[in-house]
Amino acid sequence: MLDATIVHADSVTLLANFEARDPHAQTEIYLRLADRLVSAGADAMAITSIGGHFCIETLRPRCPLPLIELAGAINADVSARKLKTVGILGTDTVMETGIYGGITSANVIAPQGKMLAEVHRAYADMATKTTVTDAQRDLFFQQGHEMTEAGAEAMLLAGTDLFIAFEGYDPGFQAIDCAEIHVDAIVRTILENG
Repeated sequence: MLDATIVHADSVTLLANFEARDPHAQTEIYLRLADRLVSAGADAMAITSIGGHFCIETLRPRCPLPLIELAGAINADVSARKLKTVGILGTDTVMETGIYGGITSANVIAPQGKMLAEVHRAYADMATKTTVTDAQRDLFFQQGHEMTEAGAEAMLLAGTDLFIAFEGYDPGFQAIDCAEIHVDAIVRTILENG
């Protein structure tokens, strides 16, 4: 039987800690939630927000549960696809760090110059409102094409809600939904340990 326990981190606080670049404050929140999961009998923990992984380095050594980590799952997927260069779309931190330094099996290309900030703003606005405008979609597609022209074989959609802009559309390049990869890793872990 499949068992899952869910605890909820307040997204407004998470976004404030993310924008303030305060991993310690968010780690403390996650640790309180982890303690609740331990009390509920959980065997592992996953942070389902891609942006929410910004504090993973401070959380990992203190977390009482094994973490089903996003970056490792994405890195394994990129490696399995034998991709040498990938583009990335998401928040500024996710793009600048190649998903927090976790993509090691391929070179990572991000939008350049002011475009990085524009993609960040468009994604953050879209994720907050949970709808996408034509202008936002055009920006994501245009940046994906530019990174493809710069050598990216596929585009990592490295924003939890970024699929909203791509669902039902053919951007003209291979788009890989990182949130979907993480969900698959979570389900695999549950089934293997269930």
